[in-house]
This record gives sequence, structure tokens and C-alpha cells, in this order.
Amino acid sequence: MSIQQIVEILTNSGIEPREATIEVKMLIEHFCNYTAMDIVMGRPLDYEKLKIVEEKAKLRAKTKMPIQYIIGQAFFMGDYYKVTKDVLIPRDETELVVTKAIDIINEYGLKSVLDIGSGSGCIACSLSKNGGVDVVSVDVSKNALEIAKENAKRLNLKNVEFIKSDLFENIDKARIDRFDMIISNPPYIPTGTELQKEVTFEPELALFAEGDGTGFYKKIVENSSKYLKTNGFIIFELGINQSEIVKSYFEKCGFKNISIEKDFAGIDRIIFAHL
Repeated sequence: MSIQQIVEILTNSGIEPREATIEVKMLIEHFCNYTAMDIVMGRPLDYEKLKIVEEKAKLRAKTKMPIQYIIGQAFFMGDYYKVTKDVLIPRDETELVVTKAIDIINEYGLKSVLDIGSGSGCIACSLSKNGGVDVVSVDVSKNALEIAKENAKRLNLKNVEFIKSDLFENIDKARIDRFDMIISNPPYIPTGTELQKEVTFEPELALFAEGDGTGFYKKIVENSSKYLKTNGFIIFELGINQSEIVKSYFEKCGFKNISIEKDFAGIDRIIFAHL
């Protein structure tokens, strides 16, 4: 079977041609140990390995399992991260949040960050590597923390500490007691929302929040003063139509200079403020 025929397996299942081509390249790079340049230059493919690519493409087409779970890794901020069904797949929108956080870190000379909701560790690791800060990252999921620790170790990051904690519950165990910044991409999808098939493979614990989906933002903002330094920042990734509600939480708790920024689709995606 040719590469084009494998692409057609995906397009025939409803995946857009451009996306299907990208995903087949990802499969080839991973399972055939090829680089993007190898593919462009037309380096011959081993038949047995190409057969594996075909099988994985059929799995993707049949089940709609995200390609990142099939290959076991996702690309984020210039690095590959191990991902399993215990963690969310890192997204482009989250890169925007991390990039903004790094801008704030550099502008104000921040030194320490609390990351609430470790997941794969992509936020914590990216801030450590690109922002040069000490990071404490917490998650309620033991399995997610194992993945995050593995990713930090693979990236050889020494200034990231992972702690099992439900929000602030076990922060007292951290080596840092107060932070210059709190960052979080919390669960924000309202319970009961119908999801795209691919998203149903991701952990519900990291996706859903009761009511209008803003409960975690409220809890973090209301309790943050105990853990933030003077003039400390909070920065969040937002769900759709949540910016004004979350802004009101900041206002009620005395935060200043509340800013909201949009993503590539023009949706309010980032909110940040400081005490």
C-alpha cells in the first residue's frame, strides 16, 4: 500500500485531507524512524514498517482515537511529550497561554510559578525550560503525575517539582511557599456537554467542571492570596464564553490590571491579572 492510499484511509473516514497528510507523516516518522526530510526526499520505506503505519491509520479511522495517543507523544513549545489517556493532549491554544506567561515572567523578572493541573507536564516543563523559573506543579491524578515526571526527566529539568494535590491541598509540602505566578488550564467544559469523538478519549477528570464550568477558576482565585507574593500574577486558559465570569472572580478578590486576549479563532482564551 502506498503512502497516498494510507492517507485515503483517513480522508475516507472524514478527516480533512491536509490533516490526514500530516497525521500519516507523523505515523511514518514515529513507526518507521523517519525524519520529515526523509519523507520529502522519498527515502524508501520498509514494507513491514509501512504495514504498521497502515494498521495504525486504520485504527485512527475506525475509532477516531487521536493520533497523539496512537503514537504516544505530542509536540508542544518545541519539544515532544509522552502522552497517554491519563493526560490531556497539549493544544495550540495552551501554547499561547504559556507564551504569554513567559512574556510576563521576563518583563517582571519573576522567579517562581505554581502550575495547577500538571497533566503531561507540558506547561510546567515549558516554563522551566523557556522561562527559567522554579516551578511547582500539582495534579490530583497520580497517573498524570507519573507521565509529567517522566517528561521532565527526559528534558533534564531540575527546577520542576511535582506534587499530588487537589488544587492547594498539599502545597505546604512544596519547597516553595509563595509564588510570583499561578498558571492553570483547569477543567472548564460544563458537565454534560457533548464532545467531539476524539475528545472522548481524554480523561474526564481534566475536561469537565460542574455548572457553567468556571468553578475551578473561582476556587483558585479565591484562595490564591495565601500562595501568591505581593503583586503576584494569575494566568488562566479560558473556555468559550467564560471570560466575563472569570473576570468577575478577579474583580471580587481585588486583582488589578485584568487583561483578556484572544486565540487564533478570535475566542477569548487567556486571562491574567495581578494582586
